[in-house]
Amino acid sequence: MDILVAEAKKEGTLSTIALPRDWGNYGEVIDSFTEKYGLIYNGLYPDHNSAEEIEAIRQYKDVGGDQAPDTVDIGFGLTQTSKDEGLFAPYKVSTWDTIPENLKDAEGYWYGDYYGVLAFQVSRTNVENVPEDWADLLKPEYKGMVAIVGDPVNASLATQTVLAAGLSRTGSLDNAAEAGIEFFRELKERGNFLFTLRDTSIETLASGATPIAPHWDYKGLSNRDILAGTIDLEVVVPKTGILGGAYAQAISAYSPHPFAARLWMEHLYSDEVQLLWLKGYMHPIRYNDLVKNNKVPAELVAKLPPAELYEKAVFPTLEQITKATQYIAENWHRVIIGES
Repeated sequence: MDILVAEAKKEGTLSTIALPRDWGNYGEVIDSFTEKYGLIYNGLYPDHNSAEEIEAIRQYKDVGGDQAPDTVDIGFGLTQTSKDEGLFAPYKVSTWDTIPENLKDAEGYWYGDYYGVLAFQVSRTNVENVPEDWADLLKPEYKGMVAIVGDPVNASLATQTVLAAGLSRTGSLDNAAEAGIEFFRELKERGNFLFTLRDTSIETLASGATPIAPHWDYKGLSNRDILAGTIDLEVVVPKTGILGGAYAQAISAYSPHPFAARLWMEHLYSDEVQLLWLKGYMHPIRYNDLVKNNKVPAELVAKLPPAELYEKAVFPTLEQITKATQYIAENWHRVIIGES
C-alpha cells in the first residue's frame, strides 16, 4: 500500500466516469478518497450509462488524456464481453477473499461492488393508489404515469427493469427478457407507458412528469430523503418479480492513471467505504463478511428494506444477464418503438 499510495500521488489524478454524487452516497465516498490521499478527482459524465462507460474506454484508449476513464462502475451484463474485448486490466484488492466467488472474475478483471432490488418509486403526491405489483401497472388508473430510467438497449438499470417485469410473469429468468418486452408492449398499448421519455430523473419525479418510475431500492430510498418536503415519495418492492441486481467495478486496460485506479479500488473495498455505501442504502458486496465480523452498525441495518425481501430476490447469473442484455438490445426498439 505504501508503494501504491506513493505512485498514485505522483500521477496526481483519478478519473472516474458515470458516478453521480447522489448515487448510493458516492459523494461521501469520493470526498473521503480525496481527503485521505490528496489526489485531484476528475469525475467524467456523471449521467452516462454502462454502455457509454465502456464506449469511453474504446474511444480514448489510444488518446488518453483527461477524457479517458481510469475505472468503470457497470452492470453485470457488460463485464464478460468487455473483458473478452481486452478493455479491462486485472487487479485483486487486498480484501479479495471476502468478495463472494460468484460475484467476481476469478482472474481479477472485474468484481461486484454493491447490489439492491428493483422497486417502484411512486409519487404519492400524484398517485392516489400505490401499485403493489407489476401487474397493477397495467390498470387504467395509471394511464400516462409509468416511466423507466434510461433506454433498455444500452442502460443496465433499464435492461433489468424489463427483466424484472418479465420475471413477475414467468417466475424464471430463462425467458424473462421476452416476457418483459411483452409486458411493456402491453403497457404502451394501454397508454400507461411513457415510452418516448428518456430523461427520467429525480427532477421528473419532483415535477410529477414521471409519477411511477422503477429503480433500484437504494436509489429510490435516497431520492425519498432528498425529495422530502417536495413530494411524498414511496418506495415499493413489488410482490412478484423481485429482481436483485449487482454492479461491478473494473480498471481500464488503458487507464491514464493506473496506480490511482488501483488505489481507488483499495479504497472502495475497504471496510470504511463499504459502510459508506451501506449508509446510502446499498448493500456493499462485502456485506456478509462485515456482518460476520460485527462491523455493521445497527442503525444502518435498521434503515434497510427487510432482510426477507433479499431472501426472496432472484439474482441473475452472469450467463443469464448477458443473454438477457443481448436479447433486449436486439428486440426492444423493434417491438416498443417500432424500429427495425
